[in-house]
Amino acid sequence: MAREWLAPVLGATHDGRATADSARGLLVTVLGEFVRPHQAAWTQTLIELMEALGVQPKATRQSLARLAESGWLERTKEGRRTRWHLTETSRSLLESGAERIYGFGQTPRAWDGRWSVLLASLPDSHGVSRHRLRARLGWAGYASFEQGAWISPWTDHEDAAVQVLDDLDLRVATSFVAELGQLGDGRDIVSRAWKLDEVNEQYRDFIDMTPAVEGAAGADSAGLDAARQLTALVHRWRRFPFLDPELPAALLPDGWLGAPAARLFADTRAALIGPATAWWLDCDRQY
Repeated sequence: MAREWLAPVLGATHDGRATADSARGLLVTVLGEFVRPHQAAWTQTLIELMEALGVQPKATRQSLARLAESGWLERTKEGRRTRWHLTETSRSLLESGAERIYGFGQTPRAWDGRWSVLLASLPDSHGVSRHRLRARLGWAGYASFEQGAWISPWTDHEDAAVQVLDDLDLRVATSFVAELGQLGDGRDIVSRAWKLDEVNEQYRDFIDMTPAVEGAAGADSAGLDAARQLTALVHRWRRFPFLDPELPAALLPDGWLGAPAARLFADTRAALIGPATAWWLDCDRQY
């Protein structure tokens, strides 16, 4: 599935920045982490967890209604109670999003030293199309290297790039696979194409904001607090599949924090998922 279709799930704008920490954004994280595995939830269960995350009940109800209007949720009534169900579309998107979020950064890929290069451009007068081209090629894993030149160290991304050009009806383009010759350095290319220093700072912030595994697994993590911590953890992490182009290790700068951040995410989630899920199921049974 193309990365742009995962944008609302992973919570990112066209350039990889996370969407605002709005009630709807947090609610989508809750849907992916708790409702997706269990298919449905009562309104009060959702409200209780969202309140623990600092969202007022009115804002949660409004977000539920908007998600229903956009085809993400369906509701059923049992007396005065409302139960929310994922639609086929939202379930598919959340499954794809979960696979991407949980697996991101966990298994480094081997690189054969080849680059996928794309030559494609639009005149300045096509402002909207230029913006869409940059956004969608970025989602496909490409970065602008020079005027009209796009690169990715993963040659298997070419199909996605070609699909982007077809969708935008941009027919004057060339793609090829290349290796560096006697001139140039891969890290220099990367530093010119991607703003990795900014991504690394965001990884540093994530690490600083995430408690150690020992603290996450302690007594304070039982029940609702574990569910709150887990939701906040995933919500902070879910932007990185868009921020980080997941480059080969040989091209990363010294001091890169992507791998330790990914380990911290996986370990902390593993420590929280048990008590968080137990609370969720118990709470939903009560309502």
